[in-house]
Amino acid sequence: MFRRSIYKTPAQLRSMVEPGLITAAALDAVRPLIRPGASTLELDAEANRAILARGAESNFQLVRGYHHTICVSVNEEVVHGIPGGRVLQPGDIVSVDCGAQYEGWNGDSAITVVIPDDTRPDVVAQREELSRVTEGSMWAGIAAMASASHLGDIGAAIQGFIEAQGPSARSGETYGILREYVGHGIGRKMHEAPSVFNYRTPDAGAAVKPGLVLAIEPMVTSGGEETFVEDDDWTVSTVDGSDGSHWEHSVAVHAGGIWVLTAPDGGAAGLAPFGVVPAPLA
Repeated sequence: MFRRSIYKTPAQLRSMVEPGLITAAALDAVRPLIRPGASTLELDAEANRAILARGAESNFQLVRGYHHTICVSVNEEVVHGIPGGRVLQPGDIVSVDCGAQYEGWNGDSAITVVIPDDTRPDVVAQREELSRVTEGSMWAGIAAMASASHLGDIGAAIQGFIEAQGPSARSGETYGILREYVGHGIGRKMHEAPSVFNYRTPDAGAAVKPGLVLAIEPMVTSGGEETFVEDDDWTVSTVDGSDGSHWEHSVAVHAGGIWVLTAPDGGAAGLAPFGVVPAPLA
């Protein structure tokens, strides 16, 4: 049986630059709309406009049974929230996941934004810290790609960063890492092999070498790790009602180093604290 290689050629890696930048542009367009009074469907419409304006299409809409451009997850919703009539409120923690397909190649990225609320500074501070920890763990995983020998090194770096942050202010315990939802390879399809775990595993996993492109996406909660799927058959929420955060970038490994495809600067700012300098694709 023929098995497609998880490693891409230099030309294929270059083909993934534009869909990555288009995905980043869509999230940049959505970010300022994440404010009180905006509906999650408005965010979806803006992301779709931004993607179409660059001659691409939403790869989320290509997923069987899904009809939107983004996923919007609010508060106890961690991932896969469906855009609709929900109106955002002050203090909400909002994760937006988005992807674009351009000339047959894919980008995938996610951000988390906490809406200010002067009446609940403690809640806002806790949610901002959750987002910071999640984003930092993503960059720790991406930085590990620069020197990792196998995928397991990436998951260990993500979990290690989260554990080093100490207890969650909300629960008093270590931040929760979703186990059933993980990162993945990306290329001709938005979701490809291999799976990328956001935690330590006994299996070292596939080799990290030039041609590998991964979507690194830790999903972290301020409480327990247990989740359930809401009645809409998509939205993943925490059982204990704790808040969730989701950050994601698509990253290429090439002969010269690593390059974050869904960051206009290739990940330079996010990688700087880890002493890693990204190398543009030749």
